Amino acid sequence: MPRARRSLSALLAGLSSGSAPLPPMSRPRWLRRLPHVVICLIAVVAAIGSIDGVSTSYRLGVEFGLLAGAAQGVALVLALWRPFPAWWLSLSATFIAAVAARSNMTDMVPPGPNWPWIGPTTVAHALILFLLALRMPASVSLAVLAVTGLVTAFVQGVLGGGPYSGTGVLAVSVFAVAVLLGTALRGSREARTQLVEQEYLTAEERSRRTLLEERNRIARELHDVVAHHMSVISIQAQVAPHLVDNPSDELKENLDGIRQNALEALTELRRVLGVLRSENPDDAYGLGAGTGAAPDAPQPTLDRLDALVENTRAAGLAVTTEVTGEQLPLPPGVELSAYRIVQEALSNALRHAPGSVVRVELTHFPRGLQIRVVNSSPSRPAPPSPGAGHGLLGMRERAMMLGGTLMAMETACGGFTVAAFLPRSAATASRPLRSGNSTGPNGTPNPTGDTS
Repeated sequence: MPRARRSLSALLAGLSSGSAPLPPMSRPRWLRRLPHVVICLIAVVAAIGSIDGVSTSYRLGVEFGLLAGAAQGVALVLALWRPFPAWWLSLSATFIAAVAARSNMTDMVPPGPNWPWIGPTTVAHALILFLLALRMPASVSLAVLAVTGLVTAFVQGVLGGGPYSGTGVLAVSVFAVAVLLGTALRGSREARTQLVEQEYLTAEERSRRTLLEERNRIARELHDVVAHHMSVISIQAQVAPHLVDNPSDELKENLDGIRQNALEALTELRRVLGVLRSENPDDAYGLGAGTGAAPDAPQPTLDRLDALVENTRAAGLAVTTEVTGEQLPLPPGVELSAYRIVQEALSNALRHAPGSVVRVELTHFPRGLQIRVVNSSPSRPAPPSPGAGHGLLGMRERAMMLGGTLMAMETACGGFTVAAFLPRSAATASRPLRSGNSTGPNGTPNPTGDTS
């Protein structure tokens, strides 16, 4: 009983299933539809053979033979898209033809015609079962085969008829081979698909593990090398005034500034180490998504922009700032990214444009924040920079992470401009900003290069 219930459930599942079209061949492309063409040709041959067998062997007339043959041909073509209804149509046509032929076989000379399955209908039904097994679960295929066998046994063993050559056992054996072959091919295809998926997941996991290992290695190197040197700089700056008799106030102030910068660099380095060691990919910039270890100190925001500018001035650059527009509250991620973009732009000006004049412009719009950092041409040649050239890439990644844009270009006078727009939220991220005036239509910010 449980097995019968499972078979009935499988049949109901097959009845309720939608279209299951036969997929085309993947390669070569000019043979993509070859299986469909072959099946259609076999359907025509099977229909013609069924017409001859039903009308001649069963003595049912040409009209009945045309209907039975057409049903078999249509069922075989239909199996390319809907194999379950095609199976019902083929089995029903065979059952009706076999029952209708019983009355005409009483006066036939033994051994009689092949009954209840003739050659063309056997081939057509076997192909239908094969196509069904290719695209439906094994339970449905086995249930369909069982129903076909029961109908065949009922017609041949229970109803019977006049002299005939029984083909039920041979036909059901052919059907079983077709179902087993289709089920095996379907299982092989599913196994290949699962293998490809598993290989993809394995490669993805391997890439993720490699990335984490590389980030941990970078974190160790930063901790062992950079943190050590920054700590030494801080200690030396603190001890240096005590090694000089009557140090001047200017010397004390400069050494204190060196120590403070070293301490701030250590704080930032600890935050970067925490980000590198974090396994949370949704918080790659350390914005605090609610998971992982929070940084010891608050993230820098635009409130600390004045201190950043003062440090840059102390390093020898003439920096001016200009903030315009209504200063609406900005999300923490926008605040942090804006600060980092300005910080990196000023750092680039220090390295590559010594003695230049730098202008920092922040323009607040209802939709977001526009940042422009423009430096003039350097007053003296820039020394070789040991940097890896990843600063602009990092700024662009920060802007893109928030749905914004960033452009960096040389100016006509030999300077450099970094222009970015950070939307207030990802939902307000618009199409790429056009070059031209500082504002676009409807007051939309448009970062551009500077030619002054």
